[in-house]
Amino acid sequence: MLDVHLLRRQEAGISLKNMKYRIIDHTSDFGLQVFGSDIKALFANAAHAMIDQITDINRLKGLNEYYVHVTGSDLPDLMVNWLREVLCLWTSEEKLVKSARILFLSEYELSAKIMYDTYEPGRHIIKNEIKAVTYHQIQVKSLPDGWESQIIFDV
Repeated sequence: MLDVHLLRRQEAGISLKNMKYRIIDHTSDFGLQVFGSDIKALFANAAHAMIDQITDINRLKGLNEYYVHVTGSDLPDLMVNWLREVLCLWTSEEKLVKSARILFLSEYELSAKIMYDTYEPGRHIIKNEIKAVTYHQIQVKSLPDGWESQIIFDV
């Protein structure tokens, strides 16, 4: 099922392939379908899409930086581990990620520079809580015109 935002973009003639992500319906949880022109953009867009579900990302300034390195056994595992690391910054350290620049990415590891804000209750709005990034129906795949991933979250 497409959300209203997505339908409005279609009606306005905006190409769906230019969208960074869309929400997918899933029983008791929710998922995201994320897009990227290349593999680095896909991983950066996945972090953006997840944080955008947690807070109003436009209120973030991203003045602080943090470097992260994660590994995985393949690209889907790397995606889960990457998003778990970004989610952990919020749940454990109250850091809300404004942006992520992927510095290095291979099939088995990722290094990134993250720009974040420390949570301030008077300034930041928390829209949703995400408990976990799951392996359920995880996908990371190359398409003729870019990359796509599907991620399911436990809420």
